[in-house]
Amino acid sequence: MSEVTGRLVEFVDALRSKGINVGPSETIDAAAAIEVLGFDNRDVLREGLAATLVRRGGQRDVFDQTFDLYFPRASGTSHVAQHNPEQELELEQLRELLAMAFAEADPRTLDQIAQIAVEFLGQVGVPDTDTAGWSAYQTLDRLAPQTLIAVALAMRGEQGAGEGSGSGSGSGGGQGGGSQPGFADRLARDEVRQAVEAFREMVAAEARRRTAEVRGRQLVTQHAVRTGGNQIDFLSANRHELEELRRQVQPLARKLATRMATKRRRRRRGPIDVRRTVRRSMGTGGIPIKPVYMKPKPSRPELVLLCDVSGSVAGFSQFTMLLVQALSSQFSKVRVFAFVNAMADVTEIVKDSSGSAGSELAERLTHEARVTNWHTSSDYG
Repeated sequence: MSEVTGRLVEFVDALRSKGINVGPSETIDAAAAIEVLGFDNRDVLREGLAATLVRRGGQRDVFDQTFDLYFPRASGTSHVAQHNPEQELELEQLRELLAMAFAEADPRTLDQIAQIAVEFLGQVGVPDTDTAGWSAYQTLDRLAPQTLIAVALAMRGEQGAGEGSGSGSGSGGGQGGGSQPGFADRLARDEVRQAVEAFREMVAAEARRRTAEVRGRQLVTQHAVRTGGNQIDFLSANRHELEELRRQVQPLARKLATRMATKRRRRRRGPIDVRRTVRRSMGTGGIPIKPVYMKPKPSRPELVLLCDVSGSVAGFSQFTMLLVQALSSQFSKVRVFAFVNAMADVTEIVKDSSGSAGSELAERLTHEARVTNWHTSSDYG
């Protein structure tokens, strides 16, 4: 049991380093869960440890990535890759299998293809040295799964046509196939794109597992596992981390807006009513012992936001714009100005981009707002 205890302690330390607060009581609960659940079913063990160690929303993704490193599903080359020797593997055949898996949206097949692809396409560095490892980026770059979306959609169309050709020939047979074809196409495209994103995550997880075996779990956790949303550095955050922050901020913004509105409604008194206070003081010899207050008039303040959108702080500025826009219902007027070395009113741009990605907002600010004159450095003069 000492080996299991040491692995659990390392796992808890790794979670703490990624922003998940795990105390002694949670660690004891996790040890009890391992003793009860055992290691026969890895998925059950994952859920049991998540129930004892994850306390806040937005931390499950970090937990899952760290769990896969400290409680891996296999050691070394997976059994799926072992049954596919390298000399028999061709890239086009693998891409064809991948397109079929996308068309069927089969997660088990996608996981098996991810293991094979990482083994034969993702190896980097010199084996048996400190540079050895497996790269998810290299694997995905060679496979190019995003280019298989159209192929997978064509396969789905052929499967649908094959199924439809065997249907009955009654009077109702001509009505079902033509109903809302555009909606069905969009739904199929969304399903294939979701399968592509799931495959990318599977490749990344397999590459992390294989690399951790040769470089160590702590090193891979430090550099390859995403940090929790409460510890992301705005200045160095990538696109995925900023999108995750925006998803976490939306419910927080709604909660903050509700609290602000409730606080204004509960305000019991306004400023002092001088005329009524003087009139009441006549009964106490002209001394205003008990002032009289006006009735409160709930009002919403105005907000003006001035943001520097130059390269060094552009990510934080865009995030602040979208956060303020989410709270705009609590202000009578919100105006947003952006500048680098020239100032422009970007209120309407931010309002139109409140539900979109941050990259779209940055692109619109660059092309539609005149925030620069002759250079791209900030000018606070």
